[in-house]
Amino acid sequence: MGSPADLKNNITLSSGFIPQALSGTSDIVGDIIDTRGYDSLTFVLSTDAIAASSLTAQLLIEEGAVANLSDAAAVADADLLGTEAATAITQASDSVVLHIGYTGSKRYVRPTLTVSANDGTDVVSCIAIQGSQQQI
Repeated sequence: MGSPADLKNNITLSSGFIPQALSGTSDIVGDIIDTRGYDSLTFVLSTDAIAASSLTAQLLIEEGAVANLSDAAAVADADLLGTEAATAITQASDSVVLHIGYTGSKRYVRPTLTVSANDGTDVVSCIAIQGSQQQI
């Protein structure tokens, strides 16, 4: 493993969800991230230039103990670094990068972009960054 100042060799990147166009008010359910062996998890949401004249969406972070997240529940605010509201995107969110951290104790976590208004097909993506890998 790299030195503490070496970020590249001390993180693991995964897809929260691949870049995709929003479609109406359909939510984007992200990939399930296994937190076993890591001390930290941050989701990074990014947008392309927004063409929609009406767009309201934000990340919902869910957690659970079952690998397929059939027991998924919204993460308590106390287990987040930042707020889900701070990941809100609107028609004014051209080319933004937003992030939220997870500090809970559940093994499986996923981001879901909840879309409540949208009249465009703008592209969004989410990356999961895990850090402080433990030896297991």
